Amino acid sequence: MIHDIPKPEISPAFTIDDIHKIREWHYERLKDATPEERSADTERRAAAARKKFGLVPGLNTPRQQPRSSL
Repeated sequence: MIHDIPKPEISPAFTIDDIHKIREWHYERLKDATPEERSADTERRAAAARKKFGLVPGLNTPRQQPRSSL
């Protein structure tokens, strides 16, 4: 189960304490989630980020260089 916990308040300076707050928030949200729930949540949030930044899956990722054969 994914817990509905409010996002933490982040300071305008974005300090190390803010990073700790975000990590703790993320842990508390997902601590009782199944692997399937975690995967679905990640996919949903990634899709929202792609939409927000105008990215297309697979087209805006670095291309892998082919391995050279020796």
